[in-house]
Amino acid sequence: MAETFYRKILCIGAGYVGGPTMAVIANQCPEYKVTVVDVNQARIDAWNSSSLPIYEPGLKERVERVRGRNLFFSTAVDEHIAEADIIFVAVNTPTKTFGEGAGKAADLQFLEKTARRIKENSTTDKIVVEKSTLPVRSAEALTTILHSGRNSVRFEVLSNPEFMAEGTAIQDMEHPDRVLIGSMDTPTGLAARDELIRLYSKWVPRERIITTNLWSSELSKLVANAFLAQRISSINSIAALCETTEADVQEVARAVGKDSRIGPKFLNAGVGFGGSCFRKDILNLVYLCEHFQLNEVARFWEQVIAINDYQVDRFIRRVLRSQFTTLVGKKVAVFGFAFKPDTGDTRDAPAIPICRRLLAEKAHLTITDPHAIDSARRDLEGLEGLGGQLSFAADPYEAARGAHAILLITEWKQFLDLDYEKIFDSMEQPASLFDGRNHLDHQALFDIGFNVHPLGKPSLVHI
Repeated sequence: MAETFYRKILCIGAGYVGGPTMAVIANQCPEYKVTVVDVNQARIDAWNSSSLPIYEPGLKERVERVRGRNLFFSTAVDEHIAEADIIFVAVNTPTKTFGEGAGKAADLQFLEKTARRIKENSTTDKIVVEKSTLPVRSAEALTTILHSGRNSVRFEVLSNPEFMAEGTAIQDMEHPDRVLIGSMDTPTGLAARDELIRLYSKWVPRERIITTNLWSSELSKLVANAFLAQRISSINSIAALCETTEADVQEVARAVGKDSRIGPKFLNAGVGFGGSCFRKDILNLVYLCEHFQLNEVARFWEQVIAINDYQVDRFIRRVLRSQFTTLVGKKVAVFGFAFKPDTGDTRDAPAIPICRRLLAEKAHLTITDPHAIDSARRDLEGLEGLGGQLSFAADPYEAARGAHAILLITEWKQFLDLDYEKIFDSMEQPASLFDGRNHLDHQALFDIGFNVHPLGKPSLVHI
């Protein structure tokens, strides 16, 4: 059976990038054998079960369609490295917490360990594809390691950054704006590039497959995330101004977004961006700029993060002011913990610092989220020691019962369909609702009896 496959693809790393990416490739390219490996046995077991380790709309259906046919999940890393023709590297590259560059630079220890493992277990030439988000010129380090020592095996390193957004990862992979492939401008580098073009061309129109040199490709991923985060911080800074001038940030965003040079995307004010990429990639960009002594450029991008942190702080202070500056013993229902809807991912979610601060104010928090309660438990473990109380509820009605305030942090569609009259009647009075995403009908909530505090627009308060 295995001999009938045109190529054998391996992905090292079974996380939010590796799993969905390989599921789509396996579905679109049945003539390729696709194997995803990870050293985490529990994660691989979950990929091989009916309860996948991550939630993503459409992912489970696609995995189950091809798993065991041309999509496989395994912990036998060395064995699959040996047989692979193309290896995608999708390992974690977190921000360093120690040593030189701590707090900004990317921690590349997992990338280096993976490169050495590939080298040690390869007896045939291979294409190695950077899928993880990496600093510019990481391919140089990869190539140096792979070709070190007495090794007749040849490796071609390509950069193929992912541009998936969590919550829409399958859609983004199946109908991408673009696929970016960076290669060396050598005969073997271009041949490897063409091999990857052949793969993606199975379902992506050729005009959407962009080719660049390696360094441009690596930098493009950091810059794309930095630009998106900048737009979020920009509109959030305007939200602060709107609240003090009684302007409406949604009306401002709509007017500005009609300008074809600007466009409407990423102009929704909120409590701040989250996820695994934005903060990490901006900090990495800051570190690179500082390394090359571009200090003015570094300060510019640092301010994007500063505004994001300010937005979280401003939201918390607004909650305190409305609650007569004290939350001691008051129940607060937190609606949504994931950093965005349609994902269970809570990495760098704004809900984490918000809950931490509220617990320090001795509030009694009850958190509800359709897919992120287990992650919330882990993220907030031990924080009850700050002075507050913490509980979790799958049912939003239970979470809100007896609460003084509701904080909507994640704009899940499920929260639109709740019976807010029923919720209001079950709460302490006066009942407040803080819409951190401008997700709900504020006038309808006010008419029910809530004191409503949107973002970037005047509050609706009963006197």
